[in-house]
Amino acid sequence: MNIIKETDALADACAKLAQSDFLTIDTEFIRETTFWPELCLIQMASDDHEFIVDPLSQALELQPFFDLMADRSVVKVFHAARQDIEIIYHLGRLIPHPIFDTQVAAMVCGFGDSVSYDQLVQRTCGKHIDKSSRFTDWRRRPLSEKQLTYALADVTFLRDVYRVLNTRLEEEGRSHWVKEEMDILESPGTYDLHPEDAWKRLRMRVRKPHELAVMKHVAAWREREARERNVPRGRVLKDDAIYEVAQQQPVDTDGLGRLRTISKGWERSQAAQGLISAVQTAMAMPKEDMPQPVRPVQAPEGAAAASELLKVLLKLTTEKHGVAPKVIANSDDLERIAAEGEEAKVAALKGWRRELFGEKALGLLRGEMALRFIDRKVEAVELAD
Repeated sequence: MNIIKETDALADACAKLAQSDFLTIDTEFIRETTFWPELCLIQMASDDHEFIVDPLSQALELQPFFDLMADRSVVKVFHAARQDIEIIYHLGRLIPHPIFDTQVAAMVCGFGDSVSYDQLVQRTCGKHIDKSSRFTDWRRRPLSEKQLTYALADVTFLRDVYRVLNTRLEEEGRSHWVKEEMDILESPGTYDLHPEDAWKRLRMRVRKPHELAVMKHVAAWREREARERNVPRGRVLKDDAIYEVAQQQPVDTDGLGRLRTISKGWERSQAAQGLISAVQTAMAMPKEDMPQPVRPVQAPEGAAAASELLKVLLKLTTEKHGVAPKVIANSDDLERIAAEGEEAKVAALKGWRRELFGEKALGLLRGEMALRFIDRKVEAVELAD
């Protein structure tokens, strides 16, 4: 199988793909030992062409590929697009547009929550994918014919999957549902995460303002350190260590060396000085500028029971319309709707989700709808004024 290893060949391939209405794309990457994913392979296909690109080749520059990703006349079809787009955004500082994510479309079409690619191929095309090469180390060269065939199947079958899902969406009038989800995937804010916000991804094991301030500054320091050294966050500092640092607030090497989660001797390293500096900066903040703990909202009486009713309503709605429940709302969303009603800031009360489920959910809470058991099944009914 021929692999593209030179820029001129890539430019020629991208010119051919640009003649199509859509192309399917997938990437193979490794990120177990790095912060940024290491792009190892790019697979692309249209109706008439199929290509595998070796981004590790020294004779290849990816600019023709980035130009193709920016071509608005060609739909880029991915399956579970987020990580692929993250790689393209990091390397090319652009986001492919327009895009179509078959995993999202599959949930909208009722194929279940986060359906895998091989399951989707089997259910839409009746074909099976040989998964024996799925754990390949894609950095190693040369790749075998079997490995390349496996990689190419990630985009060749995807053409038929796209057609099936796109047709169903158009027939059922749901194309705009997927478009709303693609707007999120096409937003730079989805991928351009600021170090100062890294603490928000941690579990809130600390509650006091000065502890939260330390956690925020240390998490930001770790994020910058991991990016600069291109190593996983846990290689710089484990999450458990951040929690202990936040609680103990060590402001010198002696205090850092007494922590249980810090390896012996690490407190004398250059990296440790950066961590200590982050703690000192946090502790010097005026108290009024420190992050404030989020106090759990006391749910009104009856909210727990209302949440259970909303779960039933969600199940009825998703079964009726053939949509995966996960794409509408999760348990936390339902609890917030039950407790806060119209004021709940959840996706289920926006856009197409509100049309499909949110308005019914609010109607149930207002007593304008009811659930009843009849003929051995539960159904939602509107109540007369």
